Amino acid sequence: MADFRTVLSTSARLLRLVSLLAVRPAWTCGELAERMEVTERTVRRDVARLRELGYTVDSDPGPWGGYRLRPGTRTPPLILDDEEALAVAVGLREAALSGALGGDQAALSALLKLRQVLPKRLGDRLEDMDAAFVQTPRAGEPQVAAGTLLELAAACRRGERARMAYRDWGGRASVRDVDPYRLVHTGRRWYFVARDVARGEWRTFRADRVERVQPTGRAVEFTEPLPDPALLVSRASATGPYAVLATVRLPVPMEQALRSIPATVGLHRADGPDATVVEIGGSSAEGLARYLVSLATPLRVLAPDAVRRALLHRVHELLEDNVEEMDRPVPDAPPRKRS
Repeated sequence: MADFRTVLSTSARLLRLVSLLAVRPAWTCGELAERMEVTERTVRRDVARLRELGYTVDSDPGPWGGYRLRPGTRTPPLILDDEEALAVAVGLREAALSGALGGDQAALSALLKLRQVLPKRLGDRLEDMDAAFVQTPRAGEPQVAAGTLLELAAACRRGERARMAYRDWGGRASVRDVDPYRLVHTGRRWYFVARDVARGEWRTFRADRVERVQPTGRAVEFTEPLPDPALLVSRASATGPYAVLATVRLPVPMEQALRSIPATVGLHRADGPDATVVEIGGSSAEGLARYLVSLATPLRVLAPDAVRRALLHRVHELLEDNVEEMDRPVPDAPPRKRS
C-alpha cells in the first residue's frame, strides 16, 4: 500500500497544478514552483505525470519558456485510483475541520465536489472512516461533524431555501427557514451565514449547533448589496450573547489593536489615527478583567464601572503578590535595604 502522506501530497499537488494551468495562458517553471512552494524539478516531474494522465501541456524551451494547456482542448479529469481518492478526501476533510488552509472554503468546496463524483463503493468507505474518526477539538471548543459541514456547504451551493433545525446558546431548539449564503471559519469555529426568512434579516449560526438542514426546492435570489459574511460573524462573535459588555480604549492604531484583540473577540472602531475603541463581551466582569490583564498592553476601561473595578482589583492582587515576593529574603544573601 502506498504511503498515505506521499499519495495525499502528490495528488493534491497535481490538482493544484491543473487549476493553475487552467486559469492563466502560460506559466514559467519558476512561477509555478514559487506558487506551489516546490522545486522546479518537482514541477517538471508533475507536468510529466499530467501528460501521462492525458493532459495536453505544451512547453517552450529556454530560461523564459514555460507551460500552458493547449488552446481548444478540453481538460480531462484527474484520474485517481481508489487509495488516492480516499487519501485526498480524508486530507481535505481534516483541512476543512482544522482550518489549516485559512479562513476560505477551498478545502470544503473541493471535498464537496470530490464526494459527489466518488463511486458508491468509495463513498461507503469514506462514510465508514468519517464515523470512525474522532477529532480532538481545542480545549472548550465543540466539535463539528464533517457531514454537517458538507450539508451546509451543499446548501450554500444549491442556492435554494432550506429548513434548519438549530439549538441556540441557551439550549433552546427551533426549526426555521433560511436562505443559505456562506460558511465562515474563524480559526476556532465554523459559522453558517444565512438570511432568516421569518425575521427578514441576515443571521449567523454556529455550525456545531445545527442539527439538520433540508432543502425545500424553492430557489433563492439575493438582491444587492450583499453583506460581508466575515464581518457579520465578527460582529456577532464580539458582542453577544454575553452577560457583560465592556468598552475599552487602546492608545494604538486599528491595525495594532487587531493584533492584540482579534476581530472575532471584539468590535473595533477607530478613535482618531492613534487610538482604537473596542467592545468586548464576557460572562462576568471578573472574567473580562482577567482577559484584559492578559493582553499586557496599555488600555483604559471606558465602561462599565463593574469591569473597571474588577480590573483594578485584579491589578492590585498581582501587585501585592509580587511585592510580598520581593520582600522575602533570599537565602545566603544580605537583607535588602528599604529606602
